[in-house]
Amino acid sequence: MGIVISPVVFYVASLVLVIGVLWGIHLMSSPKTAVLGNTFSALCMLFAVAITILYYNVGSLPLIAISLLLSTCIGIIIAIKAKMIHMPQMVAILNGLGGGASTLIALAAVLNGDVVTLFSKFTSILTLVVGGLTFCGSMVAAGKLAGVFNQKPVIYKGHSVIFFIATIILLLLCLGAIPLHLTVYYLLATVALSLFYGYWFTIRIGGADMPITISLLNSFSGVAGSIAGMTIYEPLLVAIGGVIGASGLILTQIMCRAMNRRLWDILSGKTTVTTETKKAVIDTSKAEPIEVISKTPSDAKEAIASAKSVIIVPGYGMAVAQAQHLVKSLCDKMEEQGKEVLFAIHPVAGRMPGHMNVLLAEAGVDYEKLVEMDEVNPSFSKTDLVIIVGANDVVNPAANTAEGTPIYGMPILEAEKAKHIIICNRRARPGYAGVENPLYWNAKSIVLLGDAQENLQGLLEQL
Repeated sequence: MGIVISPVVFYVASLVLVIGVLWGIHLMSSPKTAVLGNTFSALCMLFAVAITILYYNVGSLPLIAISLLLSTCIGIIIAIKAKMIHMPQMVAILNGLGGGASTLIALAAVLNGDVVTLFSKFTSILTLVVGGLTFCGSMVAAGKLAGVFNQKPVIYKGHSVIFFIATIILLLLCLGAIPLHLTVYYLLATVALSLFYGYWFTIRIGGADMPITISLLNSFSGVAGSIAGMTIYEPLLVAIGGVIGASGLILTQIMCRAMNRRLWDILSGKTTVTTETKKAVIDTSKAEPIEVISKTPSDAKEAIASAKSVIIVPGYGMAVAQAQHLVKSLCDKMEEQGKEVLFAIHPVAGRMPGHMNVLLAEAGVDYEKLVEMDEVNPSFSKTDLVIIVGANDVVNPAANTAEGTPIYGMPILEAEKAKHIIICNRRARPGYAGVENPLYWNAKSIVLLGDAQENLQGLLEQL
């Protein structure tokens, strides 16, 4: 005999679990409580799945239990094996799986004959559209981050026209679902076009805009889940999906403001420089690039020894080099010598929101030392030394001068105002935005090209 749950108990429990998820998200706002918040939200989701299965008496409980156990084991193994450098790809894949799950819910509801009202027909097709484009778009984003796809914008002939036509067809499919009978062919056509649409709009977005893209796709995964909940009249799924959709959209807006970009320009691939426009970018940057001469850590001995105040600027290159632990060691050594050390965090540094915060927290850096851009910028002019580790676009002064380039007008970390600058980057090439960085030939800069771990170890030896 199965467990019977009354509707009142189910809906009250659903409300409590939604509040629990929100409280868990609240706890994630601080590293001190983030682990607890993540665990609490995960447990609330587990209970939400369990109570839904019991309330609707879904299938065979032993089979469901085995499936949950297997999927949990797979998730734990992936979480343990995935390196911190792979976290952006992992986030993108998980976003995609959320969209894919919503797509399967809608397909199952239609094929099972549960979709009979006009409202449920419309929402089921809308779920297929949003869920399909989220799944494929997220997989493309993960592929770009992993280097499987070209990280620069890939723009095909007639890209915008085809994008517009696909948008119109998808809208017609959603509206046509109301009066028409939802056949298998209709469903397959909708899914196929939504998958194509996800690929088509993501492939033309450059690597520099992946943090915003991931945030947007995260919002889409929540929206897809919420609409799927409407299709099957499941309030718990509607509520949880709404929380994810709203939080992802808010984060997307925050990041667009931080980069001084419009969301449509990002989605249309207008914000990243292609090979053909690099020359124009260099010409408009008011600072003629000269040959960058790489120095050695010994050349930085005086600057690092005499500095009393230091700001470290981490970027994606630090993640690639897995140099966060050496950065922590450098920070500790300088503090032992009485130096004041802070970390300047740009909102879009790395490949996903909070990427640098996560890496530095993993290395044991005190959260109180991580200072956001608006708060730290006034301090650069009073700072003796800035150490840039793997960052480029987020400290590029050309953002203030190079009109017509993707980063023009983007708020940056004002590292150029410091007394001395040490740059630990692998190469002196432009960042993802394709704009030459005048810091490399600034008279105050000591450029250490090559492996960040080796150069940081060299700086430690100078101390």
